[in-house]
Amino acid sequence: MRSVCGALIAVFLSGCSWLPFWGDKLPALPALSAPSPAKVVWSASVAKSGEYAFTPAIGQGVIYVAGPNGGVVSISEATGRPAATFDAGKRLTGGVGFGEGRIAVANQRGDVIALDMAGKVIWTASTAGEVLAAPLIQAGVVVVRTSDGRIIGLNVLDGKRKWLYQRPAPALTLRSSAGVVFGRGTLYAGFPGGKLVALESDSGKPIWEATLSIPRGATELERIADIGGLPILDGTRVCAAVYQGRSGCVETLNGNVLWSREVAGATGMAADDKNLYFADEQGNVIALDKVSGASVWKQEALAKRKPGSPVIFAGRVWLGDSKGLVHALSIDNGSLAGRIATDGSPVESLTVANDSLLAQTDKGGVFAIR
Repeated sequence: MRSVCGALIAVFLSGCSWLPFWGDKLPALPALSAPSPAKVVWSASVAKSGEYAFTPAIGQGVIYVAGPNGGVVSISEATGRPAATFDAGKRLTGGVGFGEGRIAVANQRGDVIALDMAGKVIWTASTAGEVLAAPLIQAGVVVVRTSDGRIIGLNVLDGKRKWLYQRPAPALTLRSSAGVVFGRGTLYAGFPGGKLVALESDSGKPIWEATLSIPRGATELERIADIGGLPILDGTRVCAAVYQGRSGCVETLNGNVLWSREVAGATGMAADDKNLYFADEQGNVIALDKVSGASVWKQEALAKRKPGSPVIFAGRVWLGDSKGLVHALSIDNGSLAGRIATDGSPVESLTVANDSLLAQTDKGGVFAIR
């Protein structure tokens, strides 16, 4: 019985931000008042994602896309034609990292594999922990985050460990594929308990730790208040949405909380010159003033559709949903401005690549939207 309960809890936590919608019928989407402002210009296919969320990497006019079977496909950003397929030699669990002439991927066992531009495996390193997020390559370091909350810096040349950061975790946490954000020599990461942390990228040394939201509730489930999505770096502030908690922004210099609002979020954020955008726990899309945290608008049409982390592209807010649709929202008032179909499976990630928006789906589809 104890084993069964443990398995159920694991399943629950892997998708608990959407638990209220299990078995609910999705409401019909409202009709659009004008044609969609964009269209799919090409599509490609890799292996089906399965239980993992894969994200592509962009570099020098090429898109690198991975699937769980260990294959990494390079695709022309202009045409969508596959240029080459590399074999990492192991099954993979997250997205692709690209930088400094290296391609980096990882897997469930904690193996990190670095390939050169020709697809040759340069080195393999072990982190001894499941890796769900795409590796980040910056300033001579391959930064890897494991599902148990460790952040590890590996030398980009040989894969040797340079540093390790770890902080204690509560008994129950959200299962997240969010990694870390880099800016001006600093790494920023969200943690359980509503924590934001800044680390020196070359040493992993903590610079500051901030608390956006304090866990509350009588049970461990009620006290989950995790930063489940990727924080966003915006000038002198870093902001994050907190599941079952307060979302807000802190100063990058010292971690002082600029503001926090009793608005819970289930995804990463996007930002433009004025606002922050994210989806709450019910699937509503919310815009907040990024300076004060004041409410700007709320779009409820995507409720129950499990919209993912938004991106800003071509002057609109874009989100993918659980039915393979990519939605465009007006920045001014949140009205639905466009809707694009992919392959009917959940959109795992949206990535901006120069003049295109890339959607990668659970079925392994890669769609370029312009």
